Amino acid sequence: MTFVDTLRQWDKAVTCVDSQDLTEALRIFLAIQEPNSKIYFDIGCLHLLNQDLDAAEKAFDCSIGKDEHLAVAFFQRGMTFYRKKRFEESLADFQQAFKALRGNQLIDYKALGLRYKLYACEVLLNMALSEAQLGHWDKAHEHLVKALNYKTDTKLTIIDRALDSTLKQKLFKPVEFPSKVLFKPNKHYVAELEKKDYLGKAKVVASVVPQDAFSGFAPLQPQVEDGPTRPKEPEVLRALEGEPHTVLFKFVPETSDELAVVPGNIVFVLQKGADNWASVIFNERRGLVPYNYLERLEISLSSKQNEGQGISQPPPREPPTRPERKQGLTPSGRSSGGTQQKDEPSDNLCIVKVHFTFNFAVSVPLGSPYAVLIEKISKKLNLPTAAVTLSLSSELTEQSVITSGTDMESVWRRARGQRITLWCHAKEQTDGNPRSELPLVALHSYESSNPEDLSFHEGDTITLLSRVNQDWLEGRCNGNTGIFPASFVEEVPVNGQSLI
Repeated sequence: MTFVDTLRQWDKAVTCVDSQDLTEALRIFLAIQEPNSKIYFDIGCLHLLNQDLDAAEKAFDCSIGKDEHLAVAFFQRGMTFYRKKRFEESLADFQQAFKALRGNQLIDYKALGLRYKLYACEVLLNMALSEAQLGHWDKAHEHLVKALNYKTDTKLTIIDRALDSTLKQKLFKPVEFPSKVLFKPNKHYVAELEKKDYLGKAKVVASVVPQDAFSGFAPLQPQVEDGPTRPKEPEVLRALEGEPHTVLFKFVPETSDELAVVPGNIVFVLQKGADNWASVIFNERRGLVPYNYLERLEISLSSKQNEGQGISQPPPREPPTRPERKQGLTPSGRSSGGTQQKDEPSDNLCIVKVHFTFNFAVSVPLGSPYAVLIEKISKKLNLPTAAVTLSLSSELTEQSVITSGTDMESVWRRARGQRITLWCHAKEQTDGNPRSELPLVALHSYESSNPEDLSFHEGDTITLLSRVNQDWLEGRCNGNTGIFPASFVEEVPVNGQSLI
């Protein structure tokens, strides 16, 4: 079978999948001789949809055999092994998928014809689940703590829930690939499948040269000898926002609106605040970074001095002091009137992530007494300490509630990597009125294949649980909990309360 025939059959099979004719699509795929790694991957996905796990395993074997660097194929074969309860083999495949990510936060396969992003934090979550199935709860917890370093705003909830489950030694749901999403052939190649008349019809033209008696074809015209010397500016550089800067020092965020970067990263500064914090873009993510951790990068396309030179190594010196967040910036670059207490980085500090009606984080010395911890959290919420109740889980039980009589050493022993997660409950607001969860109404229907998302229909009532970031909210609807776009809902005010 020629390449053109393979391309035509591949496109025909994908079209059948789009029209929900999976049987015909699989028949066409199996008729292709010498499929490539992407076609084998598509075949494996269709076998998974048909619950034919043995055939799916063989197809993913062939896909990996054709391309041993295809991380998403390792991920899918790992899910196949997981369904077959072969947890050691599923763990090995998830480890291979994570290795193929090469330290990146994600791989976007759109350029290869697959509308899917494979996130490192999701691969680590499935690794943790395989370890949990094998009874290795400590290793499962380590993988999830590592996933926190790779998470994005939209993946925040699913990692936190998995961490909560491991603390209780309970299993959680894996992240599954949407099997109806397939690799598609290059649309430009498909467009060339139609027969074209490249010669066209003969046409007689007059010569552009006066006194030229020749007729039939135009004579050759003189060519321009000296073209422009300046190279054309690439479209990708002209489309970038902000000013390019090089990161000089490693920065570890302490709040959800700050962005983790390491030396050598190239970030684009959108706005610099008066408090020496900058709103930047890095890997399609926005967040805040201390401006004194950055150095302006001059990009000159016409300069030949930069040819062949890589990014210079950052100077071997200690990073500057973390600036105080006085009048900070939001990650989008807009000014915010809020204030933030200064927490100097220290090896003795512990990051306490607190689940409330919204999520936030504070830093306290590891091993702090109850009075220091409750004072820091109540000050963050602008509530009296008597109105705040802390717990080790989302449910208030005698074993989970933290009080002044609690053995704080047992609490701090739960910290992993100098991080701990607590839950906060407010008995009353500052005005004395009880708190209540905010109801929302759906303006549009929202359907998503991501397991951490909340699907709903237009007109449904949704209970707002927390704000993930500026564009995403967490809520509960019809007994399900997940995240969803904030623009899809509107607020139903209750007693003048508003969180959106």
